[in-house]
This record gives sequence, C-alpha cells and structure tokens, in this order.
Amino acid sequence: MKRSVFFLLIAFAVVSAAFSVSPEDLVDSGYAAQLRSSSTSVTEAQLKKPAPKLLPRYAPLQQFVNEALTALAPSVCVETLYLYNKPAPSGSWNDTQRAGLFNRMAALSTLTGIQYYSASRKTMRTFYESSQVIDGPQTKKPLPDPVYTVPPQSLTLYAGQKDLTFGNNIYRYDYRSTPDAFFFVQENMTALNAGIIPAVGKNKLRSIMAVIDCGDCLLIYAVSMAKAASVPGMGDRISSSFGNRAEAVLKWFTAGADSVF
Repeated sequence: MKRSVFFLLIAFAVVSAAFSVSPEDLVDSGYAAQLRSSSTSVTEAQLKKPAPKLLPRYAPLQQFVNEALTALAPSVCVETLYLYNKPAPSGSWNDTQRAGLFNRMAALSTLTGIQYYSASRKTMRTFYESSQVIDGPQTKKPLPDPVYTVPPQSLTLYAGQKDLTFGNNIYRYDYRSTPDAFFFVQENMTALNAGIIPAVGKNKLRSIMAVIDCGDCLLIYAVSMAKAASVPGMGDRISSSFGNRAEAVLKWFTAGADSVF
C-alpha cells in the first residue's frame, strides 16, 4: 500500500511538471483575454505614486520587481505585457530552448541598431547605435556575449551602450533564472542626459524584462522605472520614450525566440 501511494505521488509530480502555468493564472482575466485576442501588447504608464498594475503573479518576479521599487522610489513607471505564441507549440520549453532564450537575453551586442518609434520626432529612430558587453565600469574592456548550455541561476553583466538620445553610458544587468522563467534588471551606472538637459541621475533607472514559460506561449513582462529629473515635462517625455523603447526590446527578443523554436 505504501509503495502504491509513493508511486502515485511520483506520477502526480511528473504530470504536474509537464503542465505549465497559463497567462490566465498570472494576470487579470481582462488582460489575459486582450493578450489572447490580439497580437499587440498592453501598456500602463504612471507618473503619480507609481505602482505596478500589470505585474504577473509569479513570486520570484514579484520579489525582484518590489526590491527595485523599494530601492528606487520612482517618479515614472511604464509597464508592458506581451504574449508570444510559440511557432510550433509543444508544451513547456526543453533544455535546449531554455538555454537559447537565456542566451538571447544575454546577447547584449545584438541590441546594436534596433529601432524604436520616437514620439517627439514622429519617426522610427535607432535606439542603440552600439551595445557591447564589457568587463566592468572602470576598465570597460569589450567582451563577447556569454553563451551557456545551462542558464545560471544568477548572472551580472556590464555593458557600454550608445543611445542616440542619452549618449554613451554604462549599464549593469543582473539576471535571474528559474526552471520556468528568466528576468533581468538594467541599472544605469552613469547619469542619462538628453543633450544638455539632465534626465535621469546615476543609479536612478531600473528596466526589468521577464519571460515566463506558459506551455503554448511565453508571457513577457517589461517595466521601466525612473527617478526623473525635476524638469517641467520631463516625466511625460520619459514615460512616452520608455513605452516605445520597451516595444523595441520586445521585438528584438521575439525575433531571437523565433529561431529558438
């Protein structure tokens, strides 16, 4: 009898592991329905006492985001949710796909040349003119993008990135991985200036991107938070810019995901 119970428990564990969480389990039903019925993303922007509205109900990610919120106390918060439908749905990602997706998130050099829509110029514009992994914020020695056969549970990278709006800056990327999700936070190690106008001070930006496996699809969540400079209109300008830039990063990631699946 005890052996039968033991094997039933093992079988239940195996079956349970084969079924991924669904988007409906992670976000409010209205958002889930909107994501299911459309190929577009859902965006929320807040300038007054910003707090996440779209944050998926996934405990490791919630802790990750809340830690960033507590450290920053932002004045601007822009969130984006997107549902990526796997080209050939076959259940949860396998080890090869999992590694491929993580390596895409860590391939910071491939951000070079991506385009975003500039609301102020009303045209498409290059986001990063250059993007390169470096060995640290002091020496800035260029390094190749890392490649892993098994994603590490945690990883820190530094990058030198030339943004056509904010110029040359150094960023820190902290990654976390779980069996069914990846996420990173990008933090600015240098002050961001729009020309001669101060926009975001050093260590006053956190941009987080998360990818959660949902079996037939991937739920992608992005949030950018900043302590914006006290310049009239700067909060609105940064809010609009963050939303459009998040869309550019989503397209960059999903283009890589197409080759993984």
